Amino acid sequence: MNNATHRPLVIASVMASMAMVAIEATIVSTVMPQIASDLGGLSLYSWVFASFLLAQTAMTVVFGKLSDLYGRKPVMLAGIGIFLVGSVLAGFAWSMPAMIAFRLLQGIGAGAIQPTSLTIVGDLYPVHERGKVQGYLASVWATSAVVGPVVGALIVQKLSWGWIFWMNVPIGIAAAAGFWLFLREAPMARRASIDVIGAILFTAGIAALMICLTEFGLGAHEVAWAWAGAFGIVTLLFIAQERRAVDPMVSFQLWSRRVIATVNGSALIGGMALIGVTSFVPMYVQVVLGQTPVVAGLTLTMVMLGWPVGATLASRTFLRFGLWRLMIVGGVLLPLGASAFALLRSGDSPMVAGLGSFVLGLGMGLLSLCSLIIIQESVDVAQRGSATASNVFSRNLGSALGAAFFGAVFNFGLARLHGGQAIPEDQLRQLLRDSTVQAAADSATRLALGGALHLTFSALLLFSLGTIALSLMLPKGGLIGSMREAPSR
Repeated sequence: MNNATHRPLVIASVMASMAMVAIEATIVSTVMPQIASDLGGLSLYSWVFASFLLAQTAMTVVFGKLSDLYGRKPVMLAGIGIFLVGSVLAGFAWSMPAMIAFRLLQGIGAGAIQPTSLTIVGDLYPVHERGKVQGYLASVWATSAVVGPVVGALIVQKLSWGWIFWMNVPIGIAAAAGFWLFLREAPMARRASIDVIGAILFTAGIAALMICLTEFGLGAHEVAWAWAGAFGIVTLLFIAQERRAVDPMVSFQLWSRRVIATVNGSALIGGMALIGVTSFVPMYVQVVLGQTPVVAGLTLTMVMLGWPVGATLASRTFLRFGLWRLMIVGGVLLPLGASAFALLRSGDSPMVAGLGSFVLGLGMGLLSLCSLIIIQESVDVAQRGSATASNVFSRNLGSALGAAFFGAVFNFGLARLHGGQAIPEDQLRQLLRDSTVQAAADSATRLALGGALHLTFSALLLFSLGTIALSLMLPKGGLIGSMREAPSR
């Protein structure tokens, strides 16, 4: 990046582009019941979210590599363009399969926007300034978590649900204009071939793994094992391709470094914990604790409030205390917050769940900012896009795997506690729709649901303990210890 780049306006464009992705994650959840009632195909409900997450996860590393080869600006503009096309088409969706296809297109665009945005920040700001900017970006996600549901409810009441997708168009155009006018990059001196075969195999492998876990969660074990076999075959082909490729899409040399492996491992576990909380805590608060959906939503919002607080604290203290120590603190806070959910009882206040959500979000804020700085400073500029994408990919992959894994644990617990038989979907839907009225009539179902959720939260706690072990594996010296000297350098 040369001196002609106007950093404040570029950061404003980064925040606008990230806001599109962030608000889609919350606003679509709010209006999906209305969309499903209009389009039909309720059996495909979960795939509206899974298709977006699958495409985003698979394409993150691909676009991170492309940004190293061709520059951040063209990749970012392409990502915004793909995301906007998907948004416009999603607003005109005529069926649930069409909606799923257009959401997948949005996910491809998000897979370019998210890692490239963070890489641009790493390029523009030295390490001692980067923490403050990352805190600004974290606030985008927190604001989206609060604003998204409110805006979604208003749009459904006053306008067509298509506007939740079309509202991205002016935001995306403004962000693209900002990058086009104010982001200046030096000509890319590096010439390399694109590993197209590796990119295709990588995407196919992640898709097979996601479908495999989803089918296991649904109890279709034969189909799941078939997809597991497909994943194994594609993985072997991918490894062989990457070893012979002149310029591989995924650098095994990069991922084999101890710092990157441990930090990305923490990001993966954090993604699993986050999706576990967001998926099941509102259900517990509403059905088992007998609270309203508004209260359930507020307990979940505490995660997104704790995240920017943790990121801000990390940005202001990592030069004083060191990234290694802050990673350990974040690694401890994650299971500490998860323990609040594992200890929840039917007579507890929803404030216990809210406190657990806040502590978990605080730990995620510390881990996410520290891990990003560690990764970006552990590689040279030519690998920064790939390294940043690897961290974003790990967190997204954790969310994808966590959704399938914890869903399988929940379904297993539900069947085991209900006499070995699955609870009819209509009965569950009625209980979720009006939990307080149905509590007495469906007490057995309610108890089974509470027990299944406790089993899920216990599994979440066990997984989150891994962040402590991984944080302790980080080297104390070298890069981590030299961060305090960054301003003088």
